[in-house]
Amino acid sequence: MTQIPSKQQIMDWVAEHPDANSKRDIAKAFGIKGAARIELKRLLKELEADGQLERRRRHYQDAEKLPPVTILELLAPDGSGDLFAHPLEWRGDAPMPRVHYVPRESDPALGRGDRFLARLIEVHGEDHQYQARLIRRITASPNRITGIFRKDTEGGRIMPIDKGQDREWRVRADATLGAQNGELVQAEQAGPMGRMGLPLARIIDRLGDPSAPRAVSLIAIHQHGIPDEFPAAALTEAEAARPASMKGREDLRDLPLVTIDPSDARDHDDAVAAVIEEDGGATIWVAIADVAYYVRPGSALDREAWTRGNSTYFPDRVVPMLPEALSADLCSLHEGQDRPVIAVRMRLDAEGNKISHNFHRGMMNSRASLAYGQAQAAADGQADDATAPLMDSVIRPLWHAYGLLVEARRRRQPLDLELPERRIELTADGRVKSVNFRERLDAHKLIEEFMVLANVAAAEELNSRRRPLLYRVHEEPSLAKIDALREVAQASGFTLAKGQVLQTSHLNRLLAQAEGSDFDELINISTLRSMTQAYYHPENFGHFGLALKSYAHFTSPIRRYSDLIVHRALISGHGWGGGQGGKPDGLSGGDDKRLSETATHISETERRSMAAERDTVDRYLAAYLADRVGTEMEGRISGIQRFGAFVKLDETGADGLLPIRDLGHEYFHFDPDAQTLIGADTGLEIGIGQRVTVRLSEAIPMTGGLTLELVELEGHPLPRGPGKGKRSRSPRRMSTQSRLAEVKRAAKRRRKR
Repeated sequence: MTQIPSKQQIMDWVAEHPDANSKRDIAKAFGIKGAARIELKRLLKELEADGQLERRRRHYQDAEKLPPVTILELLAPDGSGDLFAHPLEWRGDAPMPRVHYVPRESDPALGRGDRFLARLIEVHGEDHQYQARLIRRITASPNRITGIFRKDTEGGRIMPIDKGQDREWRVRADATLGAQNGELVQAEQAGPMGRMGLPLARIIDRLGDPSAPRAVSLIAIHQHGIPDEFPAAALTEAEAARPASMKGREDLRDLPLVTIDPSDARDHDDAVAAVIEEDGGATIWVAIADVAYYVRPGSALDREAWTRGNSTYFPDRVVPMLPEALSADLCSLHEGQDRPVIAVRMRLDAEGNKISHNFHRGMMNSRASLAYGQAQAAADGQADDATAPLMDSVIRPLWHAYGLLVEARRRRQPLDLELPERRIELTADGRVKSVNFRERLDAHKLIEEFMVLANVAAAEELNSRRRPLLYRVHEEPSLAKIDALREVAQASGFTLAKGQVLQTSHLNRLLAQAEGSDFDELINISTLRSMTQAYYHPENFGHFGLALKSYAHFTSPIRRYSDLIVHRALISGHGWGGGQGGKPDGLSGGDDKRLSETATHISETERRSMAAERDTVDRYLAAYLADRVGTEMEGRISGIQRFGAFVKLDETGADGLLPIRDLGHEYFHFDPDAQTLIGADTGLEIGIGQRVTVRLSEAIPMTGGLTLELVELEGHPLPRGPGKGKRSRSPRRMSTQSRLAEVKRAAKRRRKR
């Protein structure tokens, strides 16, 4: 009688023969013939049911291992430039294995998100489990969608959660991944149009209940592809980190350094102190967490920090750049605890000019962890138990130094925009409790001015030492955008100088003219929209908005990779000692060679985080307003498009859409130059900056979309359409944008002459 192998023998054989593991191969290996094959089939089915083996087509494999040939999706390069990929069909219970892709010189170039068939080689003793070699490229990255799955007898549909996407996607029954009705899913395009003209998709990830508490930020994390789980190797390195010693450090623990942060701050990476000098000037100290000591170039922590680029902040959570063991503990400047820092000492004269600076690698001990409101109250003469003992040594010197910097700022004239910041307060179960605007205190401005000065010092220090670094660049706006801003200013009754090199002082004079007027917000928004977007670059193109020739980010290495690069450059430039375990922690040759790539990458991750944070706030605001559908609200037109007008609501700062189809019983012409919608029958003009009363007609928390109805324009009811009486011209006469249109038309007539 044929000897039937045990389950363990079958498992061992499959593991040893990954290329020959069909049922026929297994039967041949154990000499199983005839009726004994029925027993073998039963054992294989039991192993499959138990999850120990996985059947793919006619072959079996260990469910906790990848097959020798599989389909992978390429990830973005890590901080060392290495390429990794993740398998598309991992079904094991263990964490997904890490696959290192090693291209040959003859291989075609692959980009992030590309799919390819690869041959895998299992490796041991590395920070990855497999090495992959390209067999052939399959396809470029497919379109992806995040939405709500609606199940039906033929599979189901996906309802998009993105604003502006109203097309459903069809999912066949064999591509649902077991998703339940109403579940939030992530899917990718699986083919051309299917039945009923809907594109086909297959579900690749199930994200759970979209109405669950705190699901809003989770949606944004998945939608924007923000990494929110640390690799095991990075977590292991973070947990193994130990407090820094005094070796190679200056003792700064006698300095009266304090941290001043929001009351709900999750980390403390900067501390400040000041000393009033006899000549009326001041000495300022800014001490920054020495993250480079713990995060060495080429380490698993460094690779993951590079991939993330920065921390991402949501109302209910933070997706940190570094694991909590570092970001909230060893690198956070907690009160009363020794912490390693890189500090800069800056000397100001009596006019607030920085006359010298020098950098130090040291050890500090924070006197106190203060909240902005707490520090401000002390400066205003209302000290509490924590700040009363600090008045002479900390509070008064800090505010004296701040006064000097205010005067220096007045002379420098950086762009002085006033754009209120919203604060969303949540209940314990993740619901929106209130929406407020953060109060701007002198304490906020003090920290901002200290950080700007420290960032300038870092850029100047590395320039003088001829060390490579990443600059924070903000180029001046284009002539076309400034011309558009000038026309908005003229239509509003203000002036913006022409025929000279643009300086921030010119823009500040325009903002000052509008301050306190009906056009205050319009001019601030229009000025902001005329600006270019700041970015990182290894070459210095200056910072227009701050009116600075050289600027770098130095003060937040816990949450920005750019700052970590600057810290490493300072370490190399000063020849300071090694990091954790004595290993090099300065700017490596690899860092130096990849500065351009790093600059582009972290500029992109910054924009990705900003978009995710903005989408999350929009969804929370829509949820907050959902119970107020039908309510009338005040606001101002903030944007004009062919399909309608956007309104910024006064109370919450939320943006809603006035669809053009609901503006009245007439056709509206869209003038892209004047940024207006003009009624064909009534002559009604709707443009940026106009005051409106609107009615909330729809609020969709899942997309963050708000739909509005126009009730009044500039305090007047809408004019009647054709056949409904005389045209009402009062809204048009009162319109800011009417004057703008007239200026444009007059300019066109002059050009024709």
